[in-house]
Amino acid sequence: MNELKKVEDYLKQVDYFSVATVDGDKPKCRPLAFHLFLNDRLYFGVGTFKDVYKQLVKNPNVEICACNGENFLRYYGEAEFEKDYTIANMVLSKAPAMQKIYNDKTGFKLGIFHLSNATAEFRTKTGISEKYTF
Repeated sequence: MNELKKVEDYLKQVDYFSVATVDGDKPKCRPLAFHLFLNDRLYFGVGTFKDVYKQLVKNPNVEICACNGENFLRYYGEAEFEKDYTIANMVLSKAPAMQKIYNDKTGFKLGIFHLSNATAEFRTKTGISEKYTF
């Protein structure tokens, strides 16, 4: 199995995962649910009007943490935003709830990113059980 697909499969097991960024010199963490595995890349989406987007543009270092029972996943690297809106349009065409937020009337846009220079650690309470770099 593709190692990045293992990360996606783990994220499918949880309702939400935490996304940590840096705001100045302070950590910021928030829940996120959207992820998409497409063309051997794992994508995430955030509103371009939100602080999380602004923080990632300023400092692309990001960590995603998900917990499913006693084990957890740490997936970290540098956020790299897509330059065109193709994937965002595809996502929105299949997500009516998101269309209510991201549309011409509100003016809100969905920023799609993937991680580059990334590492995934599948962890237990005592250490790393699997580790992959991408």
